[in-house]
Amino acid sequence: KTENISNNCISTDCNDVYKKVKLVLWIILFANLGVAITKIIIGYLINSASLSADGIHSMSDGMSNIIGIIGITIAVKPVDKKHPYGHKKSEIIASLFIGAMLFVLGIKIFMTGLDRFMHPEELNITTISLISLIITIIINFFVTIYENKKGKEYDSYILISDSIHTRSDILISLGVLISLLLIKIGVPIVIDPIISIIISFFIFRASYEIFKESINILLDSAVIDEEQIKNVVNSFTEVKDIHKIRSRGSHNDMYVDMHIMIEPNTSLEQSHALSHRIEDEIKKEINNKCQVIIHMEPYHKKENTL
Repeated sequence: KTENISNNCISTDCNDVYKKVKLVLWIILFANLGVAITKIIIGYLINSASLSADGIHSMSDGMSNIIGIIGITIAVKPVDKKHPYGHKKSEIIASLFIGAMLFVLGIKIFMTGLDRFMHPEELNITTISLISLIITIIINFFVTIYENKKGKEYDSYILISDSIHTRSDILISLGVLISLLLIKIGVPIVIDPIISIIISFFIFRASYEIFKESINILLDSAVIDEEQIKNVVNSFTEVKDIHKIRSRGSHNDMYVDMHIMIEPNTSLEQSHALSHRIEDEIKKEINNKCQVIIHMEPYHKKENTL
């Protein structure tokens, strides 16, 4: 079965989805840049390593949006002879760049925090700095909700991943806010570089999660449990056996192939119709963007031998 792949994400509808994803990324980019610049400036004014580090992390959010925009721009390119499956994995490759960028930033922030821990400096904490930090946390909160909602609406891997990244930024910002409040009430300033070091580990974790998910997709790891596919396919009485089940891809670009055994006297037209019915049921029960390839085989009942 080699036809019936209208959901190959090369249609006008799919291009429209990519355009909407790109628009969301542009909106989030400007929001992240505004938050990052605010944090960096305030961190510099009050000489806070943790707040400056938090600002750099927020800047990385903006950079990840830029990389995402580039990835989506390539992903939307149509199928050609050299790329018969399209360019959609460029979205995943872009996420690897984001992971690498976060890892490098994590190292830089860790080293900065370690240096401040060894050589602590006084902080100039003001009420305006605390208010500004609270405002950036609120902005990031709504950015995360918006991006995650749009990611689920458009089945966009990069939007959902980026929203998780931004969510970690909220937790980090809360940590910075707590450290500044503690210093303001008399806790030793060494708490500031300690928080900065903790921030670096949050970034390392975000980097690891991005790498893990992206590499699994690029290595064509299974994305659907075999039993789930068997349950769908075995609901058809014509199917006598199913084997060699494989799946790969991501939620919005999923491929499934399998071997199915049917009665040997089934006509080509009947087997063709059956494959379409099975594909439609898999799309209905598992993922409506699955591209299903079915290899039909004749079924011969094994006779018992004494």
